[in-house]
Amino acid sequence: MGGTRTHKPLYTAEQRARRDASRWTLVQGILAPVQLVICLVSAALVIRYLMTGDGYTAATVSVVLKTAALYTIMVTGAIWEKEVFGQYLFAESFFWEDVVSFGVIALHTIYITALFAGSMGPTDLMILALVAYITYFINAGQFLWKLRMARLGGTLEVAA
Repeated sequence: MGGTRTHKPLYTAEQRARRDASRWTLVQGILAPVQLVICLVSAALVIRYLMTGDGYTAATVSVVLKTAALYTIMVTGAIWEKEVFGQYLFAESFFWEDVVSFGVIALHTIYITALFAGSMGPTDLMILALVAYITYFINAGQFLWKLRMARLGGTLEVAA
């Protein structure tokens, strides 16, 4: 019994108008690529540390900066979601992206907590950072797919 496909708009006309009028849409459009660049640089520093044992401080600072960028985009994204959809998180159109985002936040928060508590060694911290980054890349892919769907007419294919 395979599921059938139905098309559902990503935004209603009213939501699209609120999205287009919101200053938070621009903020998200700026923060998302900035966070991506920070993550790519940080991932390179983390991998460098894991491969050579060099650059722990630079890698650590980069993970802290990546986490700050993540927290910033999550707070502003929740504000955007409230303006566009009327709720801070888990709007139907972005439900699964928000679910995965919470996993990304949890992993980054565990890293920061372990770093400042001194409860993990450097190698374990860097491995945790890479796991957080892999999850972040999955989440970024989700959002890019939704952006593509919005540009292709705003419909999503969903299993019925």
